[in-house]
Amino acid sequence: MDVRWAPFLLDPSIPPEGRTREPYTKPGDPPSPLELRGEQAGITFRRGRTFTPNSHLSLETAEYAQELGHDGDELHRALFRTHFEEDGNIGDLDTLLQIGGDVGLDVDDLRDALQTGRYRQQVDNGIAWAQAVGVTGVPTFILNERYAVVGAQEYEVFERVMDQLNVPKLNGD
Repeated sequence: MDVRWAPFLLDPSIPPEGRTREPYTKPGDPPSPLELRGEQAGITFRRGRTFTPNSHLSLETAEYAQELGHDGDELHRALFRTHFEEDGNIGDLDTLLQIGGDVGLDVDDLRDALQTGRYRQQVDNGIAWAQAVGVTGVPTFILNERYAVVGAQEYEVFERVMDQLNVPKLNGD
């Protein structure tokens, strides 16, 4: 199975500098099902976040890395950790350069790519493709161009779809 990360903006109306908002969760709220699943995967979502970044530059960073053959999963994990756990601004150039350097990207070339918009059109084309195939939220997994799994789903959901696609199980599980 091949995994290809495709760009998608949850809220295209967010300005380039991002937007402040009311927090979705507060420290005293009970954990959501997503937070509970995140804990099982070693992810601790920071509560009380009040800033939503515009993620276009982070999507451009991902396109840059993908074109160079870099491990997209490593970069995306770093972006997710920065955004969800550290409350970092993944729309900020300096933040993205730090993340890029941490995962082994050439920081000077990445800076040039982001400042000149080298991957802007590529990202916009990817967003248009995602909208054309019906992506409405993230994550969305499109499997064999037949099934879409939308949202942070439990393992069993993927297992059922793989069974429908007759994908053999690894190691007999």
